[in-house]
Amino acid sequence: MTELEDLRSFVEVVESGGLSRAAVRLGVSKSIVSRRITRLEAELGTSLITRTTRGISPTEAGIEFKTRCDRILADLVEAREIIGQQGGSVRGRLRLSVPLSFGVRHVAPILAGLAKRHPELELDVSYTDRVVDIIGERLDAAIRIGCLKDSSLVARRIAPVHAVLVASPIYLARYGQPSSPEDLSTHECLIYTGRVDADWHFRSGKHHIAIRPEGRMRTDSGEAILQWAVEGLGIAEAPSFLVSDHIASGALVPLLLDYGAPEYGIYVVRPPGSYVPAKVRVLVDALVDRFGSRPDWDPCLAALSSQRIVAKYTR
Repeated sequence: MTELEDLRSFVEVVESGGLSRAAVRLGVSKSIVSRRITRLEAELGTSLITRTTRGISPTEAGIEFKTRCDRILADLVEAREIIGQQGGSVRGRLRLSVPLSFGVRHVAPILAGLAKRHPELELDVSYTDRVVDIIGERLDAAIRIGCLKDSSLVARRIAPVHAVLVASPIYLARYGQPSSPEDLSTHECLIYTGRVDADWHFRSGKHHIAIRPEGRMRTDSGEAILQWAVEGLGIAEAPSFLVSDHIASGALVPLLLDYGAPEYGIYVVRPPGSYVPAKVRVLVDALVDRFGSRPDWDPCLAALSSQRIVAKYTR
């Protein structure tokens, strides 16, 4: 009978594209992986992979067999989790991707709480502003901020996020303050490249205004954008949770408050499927508990929810 480790090895070889890479992922030698694949092919009576100068790729039979292997291994994981939950514990490894600034500031404490409450839960967390391939990188979930593109992933909205246009007093004293979104064309803008939509969006009554910002400084780091804005290098658009403290201290000034900025969202996204692993479910519950009610974690957003304006922080 085919051993489960043989199936896991075959799946790893196909997904990684090589015996050596699969061996590293599995923590075994390349020769062991090779023997497992050979054993599978002998038992099935067909070739599952082909070796080329570019690496390894599955045969037609291999593609079909991998689909079945994925299903078997997923069912095994689900069965183990269901049995484990009967004892009231959450176990396994939670592979998660979170945005860098938001993750370090707000998600890290939540994950620390999960680790304390569930001693058998392992956490493998990547802090990055890069939009990761959840399925390709074999993640259990990712936290994303903004507007989501259509995909097969399952998304849960956790909380709203508002964008705020800001600049430092130093910059405004030197270049003046824009009075309308159109004025931004004459200003130095700090460009965050980690977003799908490059435009900055505003509302004027029922009218929608989209402006394509221009500037000489670009980065995929929200923290870098924040520091550049504080240093007086330009005007930045940033989520309110990132700039609240600097607005309160006077280091940054909110701009164009008469032009409403669009509301975005904080989402947890996971691979498709009706079954939600316990490790993902406890994560979502913890995030909803922290961010889903009154947004005391974001003073700007709390002010908006209380029908006050962000400008109170300039007093």
